[in-house]
Amino acid sequence: MPKFVIERDIPSAGAMSMQDLQAASQKSCSVLDRLGSEIQWIHSYVTDDKIYCVYTAPSQELIEQHARESGFPANRISEVKALIDPSRANA
Repeated sequence: MPKFVIERDIPSAGAMSMQDLQAASQKSCSVLDRLGSEIQWIHSYVTDDKIYCVYTAPSQELIEQHARESGFPANRISEVKALIDPSRANA
């Protein structure tokens, strides 16, 4: 299944309270439940003014549909082509 990184421009994302983040997570999950099991949210990284989300989905179009239905921006969607980490340095 293809993996995607979604860059979401959300001003002051890093200042969101845990309750705000929980509410956003719940909203996202409710849309994911409606879209079915083909799309899965893996995790997200919250920075000052952006949230970077990692998803698996069969297509970018399904990621875009999730963004529209959830109301969260998807300013940039990039398909992951490879994964590297320190263990690759000694391979």
